[in-house]
Amino acid sequence: MKASLKPGLKHRMTFTVPENKTVPHLYPEAAMFQEMPKVFATGYMVGLFEWACIELIRDHLDPGEGSLGVHVDFSHLAATPPGLTVTVEAECTSVDGKRLGFMVRGHDGVDVIGEGKHARAVVAWDKFSARVADKAAKARAA
Repeated sequence: MKASLKPGLKHRMTFTVPENKTVPHLYPEAAMFQEMPKVFATGYMVGLFEWACIELIRDHLDPGEGSLGVHVDFSHLAATPPGLTVTVEAECTSVDGKRLGFMVRGHDGVDVIGEGKHARAVVAWDKFSARVADKAAKARAA
């Protein structure tokens, strides 16, 4: 991580909700999801909020580093139909070693759709990938 990664950094991004990011598309295997309204799914909102945090820190990481979401605490406050554009505002609120804290808020032009806290851990991709490969090998051997 670079020394420039500090609390107070902010990032804003926009995303127009397509139909394939609505609830029926979240888990097509789940019949109950197929019966639900075509509105921006909470799972996709979480991913969008994470994306904003990843974008926020991107230029502050060293080559070979990335980050992983380790905690989410978001409220999904309002339904967003396809076609509306969500503006996400993310702020880095803490840097504690390799653990980063964020406040995130999304608005669809009509309502605040969600907000809350998020934590990410900075990792070296080569080490992380090696651990995942080791875990997969252990699972195959079991």
